Amino acid sequence: MVGIGTTDYGNFPETDTYGLGSQALLSALDDAGLQVSDIDGLIVNRIPSYERFAEMMGINPRYCLQTEAPGRYSAVSLMLAAQAIATGAAETVALVYANNGRSQRVFYGGDEGEWAPWGMSSPGASHAMMFQSHMNQFGTTAEDLGHISVAFRKHAGLNPAAVMRKPMTLEDHHNSRLIAEPLRLLDYCLINDGGVAWIMTSAERAKDLRQKPVYVSGFAREDLFDTASIPRQDYWYPALKRIESQVYENAGISRDEIDGLMIYDNFSPTVMFALEGLGFCKQGEGGQFIQNGMLELGRGRWPTNTSGGHLSESYMQGWALIAEAVRQLRGECGDRQIPDARAIQYIAATPISSSIILRRD
Repeated sequence: MVGIGTTDYGNFPETDTYGLGSQALLSALDDAGLQVSDIDGLIVNRIPSYERFAEMMGINPRYCLQTEAPGRYSAVSLMLAAQAIATGAAETVALVYANNGRSQRVFYGGDEGEWAPWGMSSPGASHAMMFQSHMNQFGTTAEDLGHISVAFRKHAGLNPAAVMRKPMTLEDHHNSRLIAEPLRLLDYCLINDGGVAWIMTSAERAKDLRQKPVYVSGFAREDLFDTASIPRQDYWYPALKRIESQVYENAGISRDEIDGLMIYDNFSPTVMFALEGLGFCKQGEGGQFIQNGMLELGRGRWPTNTSGGHLSESYMQGWALIAEAVRQLRGECGDRQIPDARAIQYIAATPISSSIILRRD
């Protein structure tokens, strides 16, 4: 990872995903010290036409791909780029994400194309039912989720780019309105306009570029679609356990060597599912594990989503979390910096579950 670019996050009706993506990519190119002509691979996400975007940017790649819109594809896109570079299909790949969901008033769920049965017309409803099951099975409480939201809001307060920086207490979380019981407003991610770009290349090529490279050290992925129509009652735990057995071996390090976490937090329960699935705590003990500041900078063993994450920075569907991991490993995060960060792990508990370990050496 040799270049990172992000736009502001907010409401920008004067532009669109092409404009946001272009802004992010130009920033990433400048960060890496590269020119558009150096890009020979292109992966775009949530941009309607890869062909139109390449035309606008003046890119004629030998490797080009448009990945699906769900946030699970942030990790999938990174893996595909790594594989393309490793096999020689491309040398320097630009990965570009843009979302104008706020200015366009995009609703995630509830549309005519929704195929999930029994009223599961939105991702929030599905996650609420999954967490209901977790509560019934393990005694977890809705109040436990507040520790996740509060920790990430504290981190957002240290991040000038975060959309929501107003301090939050556990009482604030508890008093926020219910959306899909037991999930409350402050358990939901923030829909905003914005763009993110990464530039990836080979380790050999990276030596000649502006930034000290961050290495994609290892990754693993498992898909579970056998009950894709209904909320899973196993919280993707089987897939996450298989990932746990692979990702540390692939990266050549242990869990104890991880300095911080970036966890896909479209809703607060997914953070708990990810922690349990990857073995940071035993299954069913996530509610206890996240208490007493375990995820917080300066308090916990594994500071998590130091940018504020989807719950408080902005919902860039995993892309900005991975950008934050790179910046942490470069030591660029100022007041929210994890001291001497050497290895950061990204985890996504979704129907396409994944984990990526990034290292600075």
